[in-house]
Amino acid sequence: MPAIPQIPKALEVISNQPAVRNLLASALAEGRLSHAYLFVGAPGSGKERAAKALAQCVVCPNGGCGRCDECIRVAHGTHPDVHVLAPESANGYLVAQVRNLIADVSLAPVRAQHKVYIVTQAALLRGTAANALLKTIEEPPEGVIFILIARSSAAVLPTIASRCQELPFRIVSPEAAERAVEKLSGLSGTDARVALAVTGTPERAAAFLSSPDRRQVRRLMVRSLGQLARADAWDVVKMGRDLALAVQESVGLVSKDKKRRREDIVKEEVERRTAGEEDYYSAAALKQLNDVVKRELTARERSGMMEALAAAESLLRDVLLVSEGTALPIVNADASEVVDRIASSTCTKGVLKALDAISEAEGWLARNVTPQLALEAMLLQIKEALACPPSYR
Repeated sequence: MPAIPQIPKALEVISNQPAVRNLLASALAEGRLSHAYLFVGAPGSGKERAAKALAQCVVCPNGGCGRCDECIRVAHGTHPDVHVLAPESANGYLVAQVRNLIADVSLAPVRAQHKVYIVTQAALLRGTAANALLKTIEEPPEGVIFILIARSSAAVLPTIASRCQELPFRIVSPEAAERAVEKLSGLSGTDARVALAVTGTPERAAAFLSSPDRRQVRRLMVRSLGQLARADAWDVVKMGRDLALAVQESVGLVSKDKKRRREDIVKEEVERRTAGEEDYYSAAALKQLNDVVKRELTARERSGMMEALAAAESLLRDVLLVSEGTALPIVNADASEVVDRIASSTCTKGVLKALDAISEAEGWLARNVTPQLALEAMLLQIKEALACPPSYR
């Protein structure tokens, strides 16, 4: 039986994945890290957390102490040599995005001896964008490491997956996920379970619990669903508007005093990224940066919307459990009164139809329907479904 390697402090955060943790620790200790990894597993299995932990080990002068300035910068997402990439389009990675990545790969590290590129949603690397990255992933410059993240290797283009060392992440039990949330946030019980239902992973759940605005979106969604039975069409439109605005506030797209418009936020972000020296940038470069910032803000809003829809789905699943008379505990225990009220006036087919409306709203968002319109239409459909017309009974 091979000896268990000494585990760097940074890798202790993935204790729920002992096989992955030990393999990475051995590779680090023996100096045989792969130039490209593919982390695969279900949402909530800790892939992104593991990717950042490995990045800490790579750039840390102490091998991943978790306490030094380098490790702290990686944890906060501010290390200049650790890049986390996400698709800038609803349809996937843009060719320009990948070309910028390739250009950056050729540059020397800023602070560390190595550079790490974490590519989330690697399944959305397709077509020309994927082809542009193939050669770089296969033969990156010395000291460059790629970590691709996906649900499964089958979802990633074979030409991409074959150039990476695959590390499978097992599904984490709900109990283990809840313990991880408690360790990260200090909160447990209903708070942890609700946060996991809304976000899907312990690290995202901890971030959700630390954000009053994001928690307010969930409370507003629960209240809206609880009031649907007595709401008229105008009430539902107002609910959709209020929810859309709350989502925008939760992701920083509007300020609470409503004085800052999205255009102002884009301008401020461009100024921040150019260090206030826009005059030194060409018009084409500034336009490109403006477009990038706008896409990032849109992606941020879509992420907030998906949390809102996940909150609705979680509540309606609890309604389904109660209406079916199961003995299973509900997730939204703090909203048990709302769950019981809805369950007492609906039927199983109606709840299933309401859950379908949420899935349909997710599809609308993917097709760039405005968030407020998607919410209004979804709430109207849920209201009709929960009323259980004769055709459902």
